[in-house]
Parts: sequence; structure tokens; C-alpha cells
Amino acid sequence: MHRKAIAVGELQFGMYVAELDRPWIGTPFAFQGFCLRTEQQLEALRKFCRHVFVDTARGEVQTLARAPRAQAPAVAAAFPLQGTAGYAGQSDLGAEIKAAGELYSQTCRALDELLQPLEQGATALDGSRLQRLVNGLADTVIRNPDALLLLSKVREATTPAHARALQVSVYMMVFGRFLQRQPDEIFLLGLLGLLQDIGKARLPAALLHKEAPLTMEQSELMKKHVELSAHIIGVISGLPPKLAQLALLHHEQQDGAGYPRGLRGYQINLFGAIAAICDAYDALLAPPPYGEGRSPSAAIGLLTKDRGTLFHGPLVEQFIRCMGAFPVGSAVELNSGEAGVVVSEHVMQRLTPRVLIVFDARGKRLTERRIVDLAASPDLRIRRTLEEGKLAFDARQLCRPE
Repeated sequence: MHRKAIAVGELQFGMYVAELDRPWIGTPFAFQGFCLRTEQQLEALRKFCRHVFVDTARGEVQTLARAPRAQAPAVAAAFPLQGTAGYAGQSDLGAEIKAAGELYSQTCRALDELLQPLEQGATALDGSRLQRLVNGLADTVIRNPDALLLLSKVREATTPAHARALQVSVYMMVFGRFLQRQPDEIFLLGLLGLLQDIGKARLPAALLHKEAPLTMEQSELMKKHVELSAHIIGVISGLPPKLAQLALLHHEQQDGAGYPRGLRGYQINLFGAIAAICDAYDALLAPPPYGEGRSPSAAIGLLTKDRGTLFHGPLVEQFIRCMGAFPVGSAVELNSGEAGVVVSEHVMQRLTPRVLIVFDARGKRLTERRIVDLAASPDLRIRRTLEEGKLAFDARQLCRPE
């Protein structure tokens, strides 16, 4: 592909827009790559981007004219989705949250201890403690995935980057369990989710926290975090040897328009395909400036739209089944006017989960714990989902005796 970076103000009708200066997710464009033909398209580009990348081999502008070439369809990698682990029932949710809570806090501290010297330029790092902790988190996901899903929603205000990495890690492990992958695979997924963006510690803080659209130069610099992550993981002692190569995959796309290597679907393995879905899902849910602050239903809708182009289509469908219509940890409002948090789902009745009521119909926060099972309450239903973090819910409430 013959790509050329160009400012949005210099675009001409007939140019083929192959890539944006931001992810396609969250933009109004239905296709990942299009020929610029209308004022509406141009106005949308002005709203969402500062620059784009045009494919000079596919444009219809006279100055860019070359024989158009057909783009080969994305072919997904042919790996088995379902494993053979055969996980059965789940442990008690309250007990599991209590057991997982300390592990979760220790992992936050261990990640901080790893990142601090890294930000100061250190290269001799030991990842053995972090590896042991993630192994423990993987064990708790296998026993009851809902516990960590709930705990990870308690985003510490002082460590947002850690919360983001941990959230992606939890999503990847929970999805791995849903797919019945073996315990060692779930562990590797958790470690990958936690460390695949560690290269951002080498980038300027001002770039990472910038809320305005990135310039062309800044966008290219931001993309360097993938290769930086792979390099850093490769020199951290105590980590699985193949982890560094896996960390290169989460921004690759099925249609070949991703980075850093522009791999196509058949070149992206199961771990990379899972990482891409879970990283994008959390980026859509996470509050600004770390994400777009969308509702779970909106995020699922965008993943569905981009299946087969950005993401592995069959895996997206499995991910939607895994998360359900109202994922564990979702803030919801009931038709009674009460608001609460989804704490568990019924596998065969995804629209009627169990909800911990946090606010009554008058908007008053409840002091006593009350869980409603919508499957057993025919007069109650979920009216709508609320913004991420809207209810300031602390999963540790479920550890308290009723």
C-alpha cells in the first residue's frame, strides 16, 4: 500500500482515506478505508481527525491517479476457538471477592514497582513477583470470573494507567475461561493484557494525557509504544519467552490496516485476536482521557460493526456471548427507578442478571445490601445502562455479611 500522511485541510475529493490518526472505533465511518466523495465525509474527518493517511494507489484524483487495485478480503486465522478445559461451577462470589481483593491490590503495587524504575530509564527488571500474582489472579478467574470483573471496576483515581492495564488483563482472562482454554493459557492472557502497553512508560507523559487530537508526529510517536513494550518485556527476567512477540499483536487488524507490521487476519494468532478485542472494548468503556466513556451496549455495538475488518469475527461473537447484554459490573437503572450494579448473570437468561441495588427510586444511596434476581422478579427489568463508574460502586460491599 502506498500511503501518504496528509492534513485534513489538504484533502481533495477522490482521495482514498486508508487510515485515520485515531482508531476507527468511535467514528461514524462504516468502512475501514473509503474514497472521499461527499461533504459529509469531509466534515466528519474535520471533526474527528487532524490528519489521515491516503493510499495514492487507489485514489481517483488526477494528481494521484494510478490503476486502482482490488483489496483482498481479510481472511481470519484458522485456530480452534473453544478449548477443552471443561470448567464447571463457580465458587461463592462474596468469598471469592474477599480472596481476590488482596491479590488485586498486590498486583497494583507490583506493577507500580515495575513501572517506577522503568520510567527512570532502568533496564534490569525482575518480573517474577508480578508473574506469581497474575498466576493467582488466573486461579481466581477460573474459580469465579465475576469476582475480578467486579473488583476491577474499582478504578483507583491515583493509578488510572494501572487500572486500565489490569482491566484489560481481567477481560482477557475471563474471556479465556469462557472459551475453556487451559489454565496456562489463561495465565498467559492475563500477563499479556497487563504488560502489552508497558512501553507507554517510555513516552512523554504530556503525550499520554493529551485530550486534544494528536498531530501526525504525535500519532506516529504513540504507535511506537507497541515495539517499546515488546523490547521491555524481552529484557524483564522471569517472564515467558514468547510474551514479547505476543505483545506486538494487539493493534494489528484483520484487514491488514493495523500496526506495527500490518499483519492480516491469517497472520494473527488467538492471543493477538483476543488482545485486540479486549483492549478495544476497555478503551471504549474507560472514562476520559483514557477512553471514550461509552456504555457496555454501545461498546458491544461498535465491536460488532467492526468484526471481520478490525477484529476476528467469530471471536467477537464469542466475546459478546461471554460479556452478555449487561456485563458484570455494569451500572443499570431498573424500571422501578432504582439503580444498581450487575453482580452476576444467568448463563441461559442473559437479559435477567442479578443486580445489587445501590440507589433507591428517589436517588438515595442504600446502606443495607440488597440483591435482586431479575430472573425471579417478573415485574422488574433493566430500563437502561448508565455511564461507566456512575454509581461509584465498591465490590467489597459483597464481602460484608447480609
